[in-house]
Amino acid sequence: MTLSRRNLLRMTAGGIMLAPLAGACSGVIPSGGANAETESSAGGLSRSAARLPAPFTVPLPVPPVLQPVRTDAGTDYYEITQRLGESEILPGLKTQVWGYDGIFPGPTIESRRDRKIVVRHRNALDVPVVVHLHGGRTPPEHDGYPTDLVEPGTARDYVYPHAQPAATLWYHDHRMDFTGPQVYKGLAGFHLIRDDEEDALPLPKGEREVPLMITDRSFAADGSFAYPAADPTLRQPGVTSDFVSGVLGDCILVNGAPWPALEVTNTRYRFRILNASNARRYRLALDPAPPQGPAFVQIGSDQGLLAAPVQHDRLQVAQAERFDVVIDFSAYRVGQQVTLVNELGTGGTASVMRFVVARTATEDSRIPAKLADVEPLSISEAATERTFTFARNGAQHHGMTPWTVNGEVFSPEHLWAEPALGTVERWTLRAQNVSHPIHIHLAPFQVQDGNRYASGWKDTVDLASGDQVTVLIRFDGYRGKYVFHCHNLEHEDMAMMANFQVR
Repeated sequence: MTLSRRNLLRMTAGGIMLAPLAGACSGVIPSGGANAETESSAGGLSRSAARLPAPFTVPLPVPPVLQPVRTDAGTDYYEITQRLGESEILPGLKTQVWGYDGIFPGPTIESRRDRKIVVRHRNALDVPVVVHLHGGRTPPEHDGYPTDLVEPGTARDYVYPHAQPAATLWYHDHRMDFTGPQVYKGLAGFHLIRDDEEDALPLPKGEREVPLMITDRSFAADGSFAYPAADPTLRQPGVTSDFVSGVLGDCILVNGAPWPALEVTNTRYRFRILNASNARRYRLALDPAPPQGPAFVQIGSDQGLLAAPVQHDRLQVAQAERFDVVIDFSAYRVGQQVTLVNELGTGGTASVMRFVVARTATEDSRIPAKLADVEPLSISEAATERTFTFARNGAQHHGMTPWTVNGEVFSPEHLWAEPALGTVERWTLRAQNVSHPIHIHLAPFQVQDGNRYASGWKDTVDLASGDQVTVLIRFDGYRGKYVFHCHNLEHEDMAMMANFQVR
């Protein structure tokens, strides 16, 4: 189902409500509202009323791998029901989640390069949903365009050809105006693509390959998620006035568990790190730092393996970014505790999880000097140059100031770019007011600015306030309409999104 955008948000005494506006309209923030930043992230901090557990007292859970319901010669078929579930996230309390198959995170889908899969999503919730495979090179009708709704009581088949290399992808809700609250309530899961090239590398495998979905949440006294929606029924969009820059929680969850612990052997481990938070950015480090060698060896980025490993002492990870890294625990003694910390956090948000080097084991992995063939793009290949500014626009609409792209609120009818299939374009992305992580659907890109990122293909780039970056984007795969947007989910819900059409 495809709908037009008809409404703006306006300020009321307790939050935000809908108001009509002629033409293309969008969620907005009140003109007098502050551009809030907290702990180096855009947003306001929501404090839990529930008693939070002591850190590192619960084991790290790993999401289950979903099995296909059937297969044929060229396709695997999966079924997922989006429904209410219950989880004991905080000890002694039950949290209602909106989960893929009723769990948070949702089940992990593992698929193969160039092997098509079909995922049938059934909506057993009482609000519409949309599913976006983040990082997927997907035909437009299956990309999760924000108005392609799956209504309550219905189902939709999403077809993914997977004509792309091995990578850490993830799937999440993408309903227009409501992505923030629906992801916050639990609609997110890993989707891993594997291929023969990656399988042949002697990287850590099996139990030593661990996905880490990092989120932040706040909890009401009864253990429920405390999301500051203007309308808790999620029929009317918007958040209350303190959170128009983003929603930050005070409890860090990894794979849905608060500050968990993982026992490891004194060997290398591969961690697929995903920041699935609504608005929080992280700067990850190890405490104590290893006595020799780097804390992290990065082997992959958003869109798959790097050409060669890159060493880091810390990782700055914006919302929706993925960092595929190896940690070598042989640098620590058996019995030692190693904390994954967040250098951008304070108090409870300064810790993420803990590793306990529990025992010795035989090392059966290594990190090769070459990982993959990554074709570097050249500025000389760019057919067109474009500039996009992500900001609170100063122009007033009925006394309101929206989050915008190039001064415009999102409209499904308006196109900002029409790249030709198979071409490369040079885009300059600029951020104002607060930080903005920018995600571009369909088309992978390479960041051109110095040492900002390890070389490789990305789909999301982190911009601090006042920052800008140049990316080279290759538009291959499919013709059709897609979006690019800020992945601060509250900004996305309040209009910071735009269309491009691949011709």
